[in-house]
Amino acid sequence: MGHEEKERVSGEIVRSPVSPHNSSSVLPTVNPDLKASPAPKAALHPAVYVTAWITLSSSVILFNKWILDPEQANFHFPIILTTWHLAFATIMTQILARTTSLLDGRRTVKMTGRVYLRAIVPIGLFFSLSLICGNITYLYLSVAFIQMLKATTPVAVLLAGWALGVQAPDLRLLFNVSFIVIGVIIASFGEIKFVLIGFLFQCGGIVFEAVRLVMVQRLLSSAEFKMDPLVSLYYFAPVCAVMNFCVSLVFEVPTVTMADFMRVGLWNFLINACVAFALNVSVVFLIGKTSSLVLTLCGVLKDVLLVFASMILYNNQVTGLQAFGYSIALGGLLYYKLGADQLKDYISKGGRTWSEYGTTHPAMRKLIIFGSVMITLFLLLGGVGSQYAPEGVEQGSKYVKSLLGDKGQGT
Repeated sequence: MGHEEKERVSGEIVRSPVSPHNSSSVLPTVNPDLKASPAPKAALHPAVYVTAWITLSSSVILFNKWILDPEQANFHFPIILTTWHLAFATIMTQILARTTSLLDGRRTVKMTGRVYLRAIVPIGLFFSLSLICGNITYLYLSVAFIQMLKATTPVAVLLAGWALGVQAPDLRLLFNVSFIVIGVIIASFGEIKFVLIGFLFQCGGIVFEAVRLVMVQRLLSSAEFKMDPLVSLYYFAPVCAVMNFCVSLVFEVPTVTMADFMRVGLWNFLINACVAFALNVSVVFLIGKTSSLVLTLCGVLKDVLLVFASMILYNNQVTGLQAFGYSIALGGLLYYKLGADQLKDYISKGGRTWSEYGTTHPAMRKLIIFGSVMITLFLLLGGVGSQYAPEGVEQGSKYVKSLLGDKGQGT
């Protein structure tokens, strides 16, 4: 057939009229059988995760202090307490691995017997030593002074990283962290109840923790060993529990009695372990929902709140020299972790945000300022009172404990 004989055929198809009996010829735009999907649930505000982490972290420290303090529950067996925490964490991580998706990250970790022995076990050893030393410190030092000493952890991590060859020495960084050391030294000179053996145990705990963190950093530098804190606990808790148990068999088990456990209360031990494990779970959510800046600021805020809480609950005396030294240490800590440029940028953004909030919510802004001033005055007067009027502060502390349901009177 020739070119001129070809006819153009229209692609249009004549559609038959739509009738109720011929509805199948029309493509539906909406499936009547498909139900509307429910609206997605609103995610929790990051402030919820921040508050949960600070509350749990502070609660664990204060709870451990109450259990171990000779003037409180007087359970002077810190290694057994650490072993109990790790055994409970081992059981809970095994349950969560089989019933939830929180530990699904472990499936991407290429864990073998050789890796476990060469990497996990040594890290677990230093983890156990840091926990043991940290808990023994509660027998000798106040919570406030312990938190001040912990401010030197970044310095120890930096030096351990240089010693193990993870990072090259940098004199500029050393100069930046020197302010932390100077502040803590000043705070140490201002400590009223300075106990050398407690100070040495805390320093040992900081060193062991620094080595552990550097070893974890080197392990996680490989993509095949990326782990969140809960997955890390899944691998570290069993070996740490066994190590702590072996140590406790030598030093504490021969002298512990059932009366020591009953003085604390079995339910208190269970609640203590639950709070400690909940802290590890909250860290996973906090890391996933916030930034490294928020983590840094939360850590500093938690330490400050713990100092004030120990002043109120345990009558820990904080001198003016200690407060001055700790302020220098916290300033150096923020400068080291954020840097001068970032710190200026965040302060500038925070100032603009606060000004805008004051413009849109003037009454609420005044209320926040008034509340902050009153809380600050209350805490400062509590600290001064513990030094110059300890009797009145002790009565106030007993009243606060009665409101919280005080169980600190050992039998």
